[in-house]
Amino acid sequence: MARWFRSEHMEYVSLIVNEDAANDCLADLGKLSAIQFTDLNPDLTPFQRRYVSYVRRCDELERKLRFFGNECDNFGLNLETAGDIDSFLESNASIIGRSGSALSASGAPSATGGKGASGTQLLESLEVELEGYESQLKELNAYSEKLTREYNEKVELQEVLEKARRFFMTDAPRLAVSELSSGRSSSKPGALLAGAHDDEARADLDMRFSSITGVVSTEEKVRFERMIFRATRGNCYVRFAPIKQPITDPETGSLIEKCVFIVFFKSLSIETKLKKICDAFFAHRYSLPDMDDAPAVDRMLTENAQELVDSRTVLLKNQDTRFRLCQMLAQHTERWTWIVLREKAVYHTLNMFKADVSGMLRGEGWVISESFEDVRASVNRAHSDMDQNMPSHVDQVAKPWPTPPTHFTTNKFTYGYQEFVNTYGVPRYREANPALFTAATFPFLFGVMYGDIGHGLFLFCAGLWLLWNEEKHEKAKLDEMMGGMHMGRYMIVMMGFFAVYAGLVYNDCFSLGLNLFGTRYSFGSDQPEEGDIAELNGEYGDGDSVYPFGLDPIWHVAQNELLFFNSFKMKLSVIFGILQMFTGTCLKGINAVYFGKRLDFLFEFLPMVAFASSLFVYMVVLIFMKWSINWNSRMLSATCLDPASDGWGSSDYQETVDGQTGVWVDCDGGGDGTCTPWGYVCQGNDDTVDKCPLNFGGSGDGCQPPNLITSLINIALAPGNVDEPMYNGQAGIQNLLLAVAGISVPVLLLAKPYFLSKEQAAHHHSAGDDDDEEEEHGMGEVIIHQAIETIEFVLGMVSNTASYLRLWALSLAHSELATVFWEKAMLSTLNLNWFATFLGYGIFAGTTLGVLLMMDVLECFLHALRLHWVEFQNKFFFADGIRFAPYSFKQLLVDASAS
Repeated sequence: MARWFRSEHMEYVSLIVNEDAANDCLADLGKLSAIQFTDLNPDLTPFQRRYVSYVRRCDELERKLRFFGNECDNFGLNLETAGDIDSFLESNASIIGRSGSALSASGAPSATGGKGASGTQLLESLEVELEGYESQLKELNAYSEKLTREYNEKVELQEVLEKARRFFMTDAPRLAVSELSSGRSSSKPGALLAGAHDDEARADLDMRFSSITGVVSTEEKVRFERMIFRATRGNCYVRFAPIKQPITDPETGSLIEKCVFIVFFKSLSIETKLKKICDAFFAHRYSLPDMDDAPAVDRMLTENAQELVDSRTVLLKNQDTRFRLCQMLAQHTERWTWIVLREKAVYHTLNMFKADVSGMLRGEGWVISESFEDVRASVNRAHSDMDQNMPSHVDQVAKPWPTPPTHFTTNKFTYGYQEFVNTYGVPRYREANPALFTAATFPFLFGVMYGDIGHGLFLFCAGLWLLWNEEKHEKAKLDEMMGGMHMGRYMIVMMGFFAVYAGLVYNDCFSLGLNLFGTRYSFGSDQPEEGDIAELNGEYGDGDSVYPFGLDPIWHVAQNELLFFNSFKMKLSVIFGILQMFTGTCLKGINAVYFGKRLDFLFEFLPMVAFASSLFVYMVVLIFMKWSINWNSRMLSATCLDPASDGWGSSDYQETVDGQTGVWVDCDGGGDGTCTPWGYVCQGNDDTVDKCPLNFGGSGDGCQPPNLITSLINIALAPGNVDEPMYNGQAGIQNLLLAVAGISVPVLLLAKPYFLSKEQAAHHHSAGDDDDEEEEHGMGEVIIHQAIETIEFVLGMVSNTASYLRLWALSLAHSELATVFWEKAMLSTLNLNWFATFLGYGIFAGTTLGVLLMMDVLECFLHALRLHWVEFQNKFFFADGIRFAPYSFKQLLVDASAS
């Protein structure tokens, strides 16, 4: 945990490597994930870099691999995983060639061993391999598109012939009869509906109609018919017949519903218009023989059917060949992709190096201190593996350095919390890491808001399920939502655990109290009625009268349940909020000490601690003090009782008067016949000040429980006036605390700018006018910044404390919603009948799942998130650090797999 508190130490190093060994050097450094290179060629465009041609070649290989992946998706084939990333990086990833030999990722033939080849040879091998597969696949695709188009034409022609023949056999005679009955002459029905390309001479040539037949998409049918009607002004006759089997689009491969159409007309101008309309709607036109010539039509149908069978056979053979090729590619595409990405990362990084000397490359970057020797060893090993001794150099660069990046070493548990903080902002280099505290406080504050045993168990079990399937999910490709849940699996388990814990403290399970240890209260009868008062079974403060863990379940049936829980949860919210904010303020001081910022520690941290302690930490002290005081005893000490009554001599009185604790003093008589336990004779018109033995001042004199909100407000609005004190000298102490708070504000506002101005004056005592103007400008910024810092802290302590009341508000909302769902959905239906109970349970389960187990979880999560990002982190966290982005093959492949 101490290592997680501050980021890793960084060193800025310079690498000088031989150009021939540069590829091997970076291949080894990519496995270490310990160095972040700096671009030494910022003035060069990407196209002017030394290795831009290699990067382009890698881009081309990536394009081919994406093409292979898309083709596999078209066949519904999933790309086979390349295995574990760590195993891939450690092993020699092999590329299977056409000849069956294997080429290792480093270029070495795996069958024969031998010397590793360079990155150039590896790219050449991949290019030859993938170029062959791409050419073969493109050729098969083009041939498939051609075959599909021919097959579709034959299918459409077959449908057109069948639909046209059916039309001429059924509808044409009816049309002819209709024409004869209306006074029109025609030698026979077939002559009326002759084809457009019939060249036979007949006597009734002028009375014959021409026709156009074809196929159009069913989607365009209505628009097609409307366009024909408008273009020909109704001087045509159109019939449609649907094609039952959808037809495959040769370009997209999708299935399209089509229908056959026949248009009859009698005009060359109309024919021209119809052909243009068909072309506009991408309708395929087909020429048919004379429908009166039945043998010719049958012969054409038979021939087309035979060609259709032959086309289908060839098409299926083509699809089978493409499928088998894609099956083979699916086995290797992801592995090839990883190899290409690795080589591309190598050349992209080499583009950051500078060629100061011919044959040598120089690079600079940040290295994790503890990995410095590993980096040096990797570079030396890569050079020693070459045929000849080549110089290499890895050494630290003298300061001044650029701003170091921030890197934390995390594990499965801490990674989610670190990303949680980094989403808001990356910590500065060596700054106190909020994630260390967030790992404990975030799930705890979530549990405070969501506290319920039953609902928390659901969340806890969901987290356990994610942990159980951890290895399975790490190897699978998860969507964005599931990936986020997998990353925060330990966070979800902790959230569920603390929700159950808070539920046990509240004694709340689906809005019901659990009598786990037996209530410490009892009623006077076995069947209590509304309005009966429950009494403690033991004496106040006795161990037998205290519920072992959490709240006594009797409070869930009390009339003042809401009042009690509101007071309890509101005070808890204030305590947790002030403690967390004060911790954040202390972290500011720890940072100031660590970085040696003396002025920040003396004139920012100390005034902040003084202000927060004098008002807000004091508020927490008062809350605990009020909880710890036996108010039954104090109020009894200021109560007038008859010495002869049953209440006289009660053990509830435990006050110490004149050195005696809990001793009842008999009064000498007089007054109204009553007296207080400590012996004061009551006169009938006595006030609390007279009857209380404590003499703490105010109207309560210490014997009356105070209203803490009023007491805290009066610290500032009515200094020295404590109406209901809890201890002796409270007014004086509060005046002192108010003075400390008042003094700390001007110190926080003015002290740091004043001493900074003194330091700058000492450094620039002999500077000219320009330097003086610059100094005045700088001091103006310092004063403005310090004023903003002061206002933000002072007002923020008040507003942030109020903001923590959301812990109480959301806990109250959760419990009240659970109560409403239980009472309205379940209790109201239990006494009706079984069907109503069954329906009520369904409503109860549905509302609980949708509202409390989903919406309320998200709501509490977001509110806990805000409390950490705003109320806690703004006390010390700058969030303007630079994230360490190491040259890492593993991270590169993880990101590629996720996308």
